[in-house]
Amino acid sequence: METIGKCSCTQRMDDKVIIVTGASSGIGKETARVLASRGARVILACRDRARGVEVENELRAETGSKSIVFMQLDLSSFTSIRQFASEFLTQEQQLHVLINNAGTINANNYQTTEGYELSFGVNHLGHFLLTNLLMDRLKESTPSRVVNVSSLAYRLGVLNFDNLTQSEGRIKSYTRSKLANILFTRVLAAKLEDTGVTTYVVHPGSVNTGIKRNWSNWLRKMAPAIIPFLKSPLEGAQASIHCAVADETELSNGAYYERCQAKKLTAIGCDEDLAQELWKRSLQMIGIEAGPSN
Repeated sequence: METIGKCSCTQRMDDKVIIVTGASSGIGKETARVLASRGARVILACRDRARGVEVENELRAETGSKSIVFMQLDLSSFTSIRQFASEFLTQEQQLHVLINNAGTINANNYQTTEGYELSFGVNHLGHFLLTNLLMDRLKESTPSRVVNVSSLAYRLGVLNFDNLTQSEGRIKSYTRSKLANILFTRVLAAKLEDTGVTTYVVHPGSVNTGIKRNWSNWLRKMAPAIIPFLKSPLEGAQASIHCAVADETELSNGAYYERCQAKKLTAIGCDEDLAQELWKRSLQMIGIEAGPSN
């Protein structure tokens, strides 16, 4: 694994409770593996029950930890998200790190259960709802943090509030959702200032994960030439791991991290009016009157 961009923090995570969404494969699975090996109790929040149980058993055997638990979560369904949150809050008395890692590219104009375009619905709205539902437990467990996985592709994102929930094609819909991750993080950080809950957003890099199955036909044809230059899932997980384990004095609340370093956002990622409008619209979409405040 490349040294540049590798998390150098050796902090243990004993007695910490961590949720990783999309932990059945790729970046999420490697993030969960590393955090469990550091002593954390890790909740694998995955859509596919069979695959989730398989990964739970695999990671338990590899890490020797009995504190790795699969819980079913389908981010394309508000009902599933609410059920997951209810079960988690009943079973777990603390939550120290929420890693909103799961992501998808909408290759076939799919919609969520509620009728929202799938990329925006899963990558942004699903995590937006989940975070709001778990916020009180995060506040009760301070110091705690939220880590959102975005992408450098946010730079190409455009938020058209007149057409926010409809497909704009696989690439435009994906980049829109990744911009939403950035803006969500920035507003959340401001709202949670001085609460003991901090939040960060990361770009994992170009990673060889299962999401490439939703590449365009052209990209799939180019895959043999592209894949050798992609990061491994473990390399892609480093920024998430860093923002989960590093001391808060080493991190900047609300910042964007790439290769384990805070990076400057482009103008659209810093657009305060756009971020506030997205927050307002997102609350309306998930059916919550008001989000967290300090």
